Amino acid sequence: MNCPHCGHESHRVIDTRDTGDAIRRRRQCERCGQRFTTYEHVAANLLVIKSDGRREPFDRQKILSGIQIAATKRPISRETMEAMVDQIMESLQAIGRTEVPSKLIGGMVLDQLARTDQVAYIRFASVYLDMSDLTELRNEIDRVMGRSTAPPEAM
Repeated sequence: MNCPHCGHESHRVIDTRDTGDAIRRRRQCERCGQRFTTYEHVAANLLVIKSDGRREPFDRQKILSGIQIAATKRPISRETMEAMVDQIMESLQAIGRTEVPSKLIGGMVLDQLARTDQVAYIRFASVYLDMSDLTELRNEIDRVMGRSTAPPEAM
């Protein structure tokens, strides 16, 4: 692991805490002296079945990255995003299967985002649901807002 500030490889751990679902470590770079935090999580022995049938190892960071992109410039803390991923992982472990479809994971991400931030939800949904035009996007926005897209009935 390299320092995120200067890229140097050598650092030392100055504090370690168990957060229940992860180990939080405060580190200090031996070159620049800057401090940074890392989280260690238990690796899941889970395979993800992609839409084309390929199987690949589950990657927690991939889910977190998708959430971070959707939440860009939104008032969602890193801790909230981590908690969302932790909840998804707990749900996947509760299922008890060794292989899960990527659609299931994507749906779980959408559920978490819908409860947290509607704008981040729409951003993620527009890519994940492969919306091809503004009509589909508008329909999803209207659905999230609880409105129907049907025109008002004539009187």
